[in-house]
Amino acid sequence: MADGWTCPECDRLFGRRGQSHDCAPGLSLEEYFATGPDHERPVFDAVMAHVETLGPVHLDVVAVGIFLKNPARFAQLRPMTKWVAVSFSLDRKATHTTITRKHVEHGGRFWHVANVASPDQVDDALCDLLTEAYQSAR
Repeated sequence: MADGWTCPECDRLFGRRGQSHDCAPGLSLEEYFATGPDHERPVFDAVMAHVETLGPVHLDVVAVGIFLKNPARFAQLRPMTKWVAVSFSLDRKATHTTITRKHVEHGGRFWHVANVASPDQVDDALCDLLTEAYQSAR
């Protein structure tokens, strides 16, 4: 995994030294999924089955969701009532059937949110976008 910075207080990994964050220790996957909706774990497993093939991935598991890092964050998964919001940024606007929200531009990059209700929606096209996000965050 590329170099990053580990906060000495909460032991979480970040892309930049001294990066601003809510300093709270992370959770284990077991702790996190113990209280989540039933549809969340299968979507997480489908996303991870792909991103783990790309290279090192660090999971930052916190109460609001799971941040995927290499060491900079390249994607995040947040549970919603009926789906998991799989978010990532790219240097371009992208489309996919699960991306239903407006693209938000920030710092020359575009933030995308895919509303993924089931693991079968983590298809080749969405995996290609996650690959692009992983590679551009390095």
